[in-house]
Amino acid sequence: MCGIVGYIGTRDAYPILINGLKRLEYRGYDSAGVALVTENGEINLYKCKGKVKNLEEFVSNSDLSGHVGIAHTRWATHGEPNDVNAHPHYSHSGSIAIIHNGIIENYAVLKEALMENGYEFKSDTDTEVLVNLIEYVRMTNNCSLLEAVQGALKQVIGAYAIAVVEKGNPKEIIAARQSSPLVVGIGKGEFFLASDASPLVEYTDKVVYIKNGEIALLNIDSPLKVVDFDNVESKVNVKKLEMSISQLEKGGYPHFMLKEINEQPKTITDCIRGRISPDSFEVKLSGIIDHADKFLNARRIVFVACGTSWHASLIGKRMIEEYCQIPVVVEYASEFRYSNPVICDKDIVIAVSQSGETADTLAAIELAKSKGAFVFGICNVIGSSIARETDSGVYLHVGPEIGVASTKAFTGQVTVMAMIALTVAKEKGTISEEKAVTIARDLYRLPKVLEKVLTLNNQIADFVKRFTYAKNFIYLGRGYNYPTALEGALKLKEISYIHAEGYPAAEMKHGPIALIDQDMPTVAIAVTDHVYEKVVSNIQEVKSRGGVVIAIVAEKDEIVSKMADFCIKVPSLSECLMPIVVAVPLQLFAYHIAVCKGLDVDQPRNLAKSVTVE
Repeated sequence: MCGIVGYIGTRDAYPILINGLKRLEYRGYDSAGVALVTENGEINLYKCKGKVKNLEEFVSNSDLSGHVGIAHTRWATHGEPNDVNAHPHYSHSGSIAIIHNGIIENYAVLKEALMENGYEFKSDTDTEVLVNLIEYVRMTNNCSLLEAVQGALKQVIGAYAIAVVEKGNPKEIIAARQSSPLVVGIGKGEFFLASDASPLVEYTDKVVYIKNGEIALLNIDSPLKVVDFDNVESKVNVKKLEMSISQLEKGGYPHFMLKEINEQPKTITDCIRGRISPDSFEVKLSGIIDHADKFLNARRIVFVACGTSWHASLIGKRMIEEYCQIPVVVEYASEFRYSNPVICDKDIVIAVSQSGETADTLAAIELAKSKGAFVFGICNVIGSSIARETDSGVYLHVGPEIGVASTKAFTGQVTVMAMIALTVAKEKGTISEEKAVTIARDLYRLPKVLEKVLTLNNQIADFVKRFTYAKNFIYLGRGYNYPTALEGALKLKEISYIHAEGYPAAEMKHGPIALIDQDMPTVAIAVTDHVYEKVVSNIQEVKSRGGVVIAIVAEKDEIVSKMADFCIKVPSLSECLMPIVVAVPLQLFAYHIAVCKGLDVDQPRNLAKSVTVE
């Protein structure tokens, strides 16, 4: 989940690299470093514990010359975050430097073999093992750096995106990828390298997405060349980058998370644009319609996802089962890949991931395809691995999400799932025209509804101040809003470090109600739906035991409003769309508690945005 960036060209490399690290810092912020190749071929390497700003201060009086360089911002896997374990890493002789995103699974065996050959190690990382393996292959075979990288990677088991520079070679960067993202930007007489496209947008709109098992040769004197481990050349497929700098800036907001919460009316508009007719309210998703036979004849649908995407998938399950009459199961991708699942060619596996690079989800896709399933992707990042590896799919089109705690991607995923359910149900004839039009019309209204919900920001910011003391929260929901309770609890955990658990409201009496007292606040989702009366009863059970209740209710609610200690009133839409409406105040609730506690909202401890390691 680390961020890597590289540059080779005629400009000074350092400013480009440090700016790239800032763009990628959401991928990891335990430590950072940079290696610059000078005009005479020396390598100046600087690294330190902490965020990118710490690195900037550390190198302020250093030699930062050079037109070639690589840089890294780390999310620790092997070895604690400190100066020594920070990337880049030198080889034993100091002739080669490397940056790495991923995990080398057989590093211990390789390390032992290298130590038997006289190699010593300074860090606890698997990355230092890899750079020394490259050096060992180079020296023992008297081969080129490219051949050494190819030979070393043939011995490696694991996931990686790497970039390598060599002393005495100020004209070349070698980069390789296996199960970790890597993109090359092509400029005029220069190349850029990064974990994703965000560091490239200021410099070029021409990018090449490196595939698994490929090595990119970035040479200042030659066009981009891509080969595999056996040196077989691949076609360079240049794509146009559709992204703007403004999408990557805070735009006057104090945090990316608050910006992205407030962007949701626009992002939902972008998500449904061209997919819902404003006249007939007919929903059309070409990724579904082009493969209608698969959905019409599906034995069942299996969602595979992680974290927030898993919560969205639970909502998608309810929609598809209710409107399409197709059995659905939702699996954690990390469990699915190791569970020997019973999958056949009549199953559809829907892989859900904001980044499109989630390692466990990609492994689940590979497993599903090996069993003959049709695999459909839901992701946000154009050109991502999931977009390339699936048989069909749909993009969210909600724009780059920088804040580590997902907000607009969640609401975009649920919106897309609603459109999938409506499209499939229409093809199957399992939904009435009246019902389909009602839901589609509400989807079309959704951006305006969210604009109204966002006006609650100041109210929420004011009353949450009294809850910063809490060490535990319980979130309750039923039906479509049980997954929303899970998602609300996750947001609070992620950025405020307050323990929170989401429960189906009726399950409280089966154990968790024992925890209720005046110091355990309960967030209850009690909007108008078919289980409203049941939720009212569950809230009464909490109140009778001295619990403090914060309730999210419909605007015209009269019952819960009188019972709860605090109420957040939201507009009503079709029941299946209420999780989107409810999610926004839950996001604001978590955000303002974290801000009140003085925490780093965009970069919470121990977390990173794109989980590209297992």
